[in-house]
Amino acid sequence: MYIDLFLKKHRTPVLSAEEVAAIEAAAIRTTSYATRQIFIRQQTPLTQCTLLLEGFVERFKDTPEGRRQILAIHVPGDFVDLHSYPLKRLEHSVAALTDIRVALFPHAEVRALTEKSATITELLWKSTMIDAAINREWIVSVGARGAAVRLAHLFCELFVRLERIGHASGNSFAMPLTQVDLADATGLTAVHANRMLRQLREDGLVTFRQGVAEILDWPRLRAFAEFDPAYLFLD
Repeated sequence: MYIDLFLKKHRTPVLSAEEVAAIEAAAIRTTSYATRQIFIRQQTPLTQCTLLLEGFVERFKDTPEGRRQILAIHVPGDFVDLHSYPLKRLEHSVAALTDIRVALFPHAEVRALTEKSATITELLWKSTMIDAAINREWIVSVGARGAAVRLAHLFCELFVRLERIGHASGNSFAMPLTQVDLADATGLTAVHANRMLRQLREDGLVTFRQGVAEILDWPRLRAFAEFDPAYLFLD
């Protein structure tokens, strides 16, 4: 089922069996993209929305000087561009951080779903609003949190989001990002991010090796990061 992880992530409003089947039927096909492949380019006309089934995705913008700012990291079960339905294009680009598999939902089918069911409309709207809430929290991190706290907060967030869909094993979870990716997501240089990762490890909070993160002390990490998951709207 294409939307099982999406429904694990968003447990309310509750859909009927007929509504679940309607969303499933709206996907025209699945496709795959390779690691680092850009599959949505900014300002390119779009006619479909993309649901991530496997792997990790980044939304990003590059400056003329070549500096990248990662705007969001998506995990399985996320619609990565649901907002393209009303906008018809994005002002940023989207790329695979790992090999990924996605399901494609034509805008015409999304419209049909919203016309068919108010509950589906509410669920899709809620998903988009949670994406916006996560984005606002990232703005707070880049603008108001110290470097080590930014990284700690990102580890906390990804842990909770992946645990929600059953993709965490105890306090460990796959986080197949490079240190450059972490720097680009938190507004740091790669060198500074490396130092902060070492600090978090030496303080006994979290380790990050070969694409796997292990939380060593969840209560202390959460307190250090000042992490409150309320912005994720977990029901």
